[in-house]
Amino acid sequence: MKACVTKGLSQGFVVEEVELAAPAGHEVRVAVRASGLCHSDLSVATFIGGEFPVVLGHEVAGVVTEVGPEVTQVKSGDHVVGSLIQYCGACVNCLGGRTHICLHPEATLRAPGQAPRLTWNGVPVAQGMGLGGFAQEALIHENQLAVIPDEMPWAPAALIGCGVLTGAGAVLNSANVQQGETVVIMGAGGVGMNAVSGARIAGADTIIVTDITDGKLERAKAFGATHVVNSRTTDPVEAVRGITGHGADHVFDFVGVRPVTAQGMQMLGKGGGLYLIGVGGNDAGIDVSAMAALTGSQKVQGVYMGSSNLKRDIPFYASMYLQGRMNLDDLVSKEIGLADVESGYESLKDGTTARVVITDFS
Repeated sequence: MKACVTKGLSQGFVVEEVELAAPAGHEVRVAVRASGLCHSDLSVATFIGGEFPVVLGHEVAGVVTEVGPEVTQVKSGDHVVGSLIQYCGACVNCLGGRTHICLHPEATLRAPGQAPRLTWNGVPVAQGMGLGGFAQEALIHENQLAVIPDEMPWAPAALIGCGVLTGAGAVLNSANVQQGETVVIMGAGGVGMNAVSGARIAGADTIIVTDITDGKLERAKAFGATHVVNSRTTDPVEAVRGITGHGADHVFDFVGVRPVTAQGMQMLGKGGGLYLIGVGGNDAGIDVSAMAALTGSQKVQGVYMGSSNLKRDIPFYASMYLQGRMNLDDLVSKEIGLADVESGYESLKDGTTARVVITDFS
């Protein structure tokens, strides 16, 4: 099959012919129909590193074509979405419903000594986050797949596996936003827009989005923001306190730059929570005054993958989309071919581009 292989740091995404093994155990063979370009994969390919060569791509949607002998949760012909949440299903966290922080995510991979899932010219190829979606096909553990309705379009479906789970999940799962509460979303990128959608589903009364780009803020209005603030030209803390009167119940930081995170803390009202999702720099973080947090009964919480249960949440978001209650279409700014991953990532540098999705694998 064809796949985009990354052979080393800053060596790009090159289409090669690779071999895919037959499914074993709990593995599922998926014919990929859509694969989103996420900045996380670009970061792995350019400066984070890891195992090379590797097939990246972790926003995957496709059709099940074959299943391993131990698979029980999906069948051939199912339409599925993959997620980078890897869970064993047997550890204390999984049994407690917290599959996003599984203690043994390696259980979804082949054990050392087993034949690799992917090879290229006889050389083992790593599979990014257990998925490897920049390819015509993928071999994925059934725990990383959720079944979606057949009528769900492929391009928006692929985005559910990462950006939607992260953004909407931060609001609905991590913060458990309630009807009538006030929400601030810092950062109007694609993941932030999913947080807006999550806030609307939760019934938030006030949804404030801050960013430094007017075009992104206009898009936020289309997604359902009740207020937008350009934090380059306006003091966002004063703006939020002016809108809410007393500070926000929930602030979600999708930027991850220290000064912005500090502003998020200052936006909180009594009993409010600051949720850290984005990591925009090496010094990302916050200094917290214990006395201020104590007297204000405020909390700071790190959020991974929206505290999601992929088996529950992916079908839920697909249902919300099909009911017209969640806007995913406007996240798909551009559809490309498998050979266009490099140029696709270039287009993401344009602030008006939300997401680029591979839909042509010929």
